[in-house]
Amino acid sequence: MNRIKVLVVDDSVVVRRLVSDVLGEDQRIEVVGAAANGKIALAKIPALNPDIITLDIEMPEMDGLETLRHLRRDHPLLPAIMFSTLSERGAKATFEALDLGARDYVTKPANVGSVQASMASIREQLIPRIVSLAASSGRRSGASASTALPAPRPAAPVGLVTRARATITPRVLLIGVSTGGPQALATLLPMLPADLPVPVLVVQHMPPVFTRLLADRLDGVCGLAVSEAVSGDAVEAGRVLIAPGDHHLRVRRGPHGVRAVLDQGTPENFCRPAVDVLFRSAVETYEGACLAVVLTGMGSDGARGAGAVVAAGGEVLAQDERSSVVWGMPGATAAAGHASALLPLDQIARAITSRITPAVAGRRP
Repeated sequence: MNRIKVLVVDDSVVVRRLVSDVLGEDQRIEVVGAAANGKIALAKIPALNPDIITLDIEMPEMDGLETLRHLRRDHPLLPAIMFSTLSERGAKATFEALDLGARDYVTKPANVGSVQASMASIREQLIPRIVSLAASSGRRSGASASTALPAPRPAAPVGLVTRARATITPRVLLIGVSTGGPQALATLLPMLPADLPVPVLVVQHMPPVFTRLLADRLDGVCGLAVSEAVSGDAVEAGRVLIAPGDHHLRVRRGPHGVRAVLDQGTPENFCRPAVDVLFRSAVETYEGACLAVVLTGMGSDGARGAGAVVAAGGEVLAQDERSSVVWGMPGATAAAGHASALLPLDQIARAITSRITPAVAGRRP
């Protein structure tokens, strides 16, 4: 079995050791080297030919962001996973890293004094991302890191119809997304019309602080108003609400219309917020009049909720494999037979608007 070759880059000796020890426990992974900053890492890449690089953001001499700029120029197919802090400064730097081409990120352990807790945090966050990105990148071919082309992989045909389109007119748009989500949402949401006659509810797997900054960034480029959801928020047309990190987002109908409800209930699919939670809640509140979209992401969150949408008469669209960073969530939804179509990211907005007509504006919210 070809093991996934990882280069660990961090200025902290402790973090380099922790990450290397945790990754070394997994038989699928081989840590081929470590570096204290980006300059050293870039010099090592040609000889080590890693499949994945883990990259700290704040480092001396050459930080993670500057390293990413060099990677995108010299090794454009080498996936980078950023190590970020949970602070606002760390979150902002992470978004900049994603803009520069980082494929994903993990948050640094909050308590580095507890070795076992820190190792568990790294194990739970980092290993699944490495395995998923290595599988989707197709880099493990033994070719040069700077010239390797992604290995061909079978993909479901674009637009493949797996079930008939729903006949019910949607009264809410639901979106579930994870790995690759900030970029996917930044592509999709600005393509939706500012007069979209239904509310939009989004679950993006992200920690606190990150979701607020994501909402702020999207609000600046969208015709629709985008904000992080707060309990009691009105769920109404022209508005996009994003579930805050570490909180499930549900909706509830009351005397003054539909409102957002947040809670810290049990994680589902190891996630809080969870896509399944939102989808089930919306199905109940809108009596099945839902259009759900499952975008790029690791794992299978959203697949069961998509089944609830379809069973109640709603419809589900899924992002196709080729345009997904990781085809976990949309792939699981498609494999379960819940998606009416698999579409490239740049075609999903048109599919949404074709299913949501102005007639919805006169209906009950």
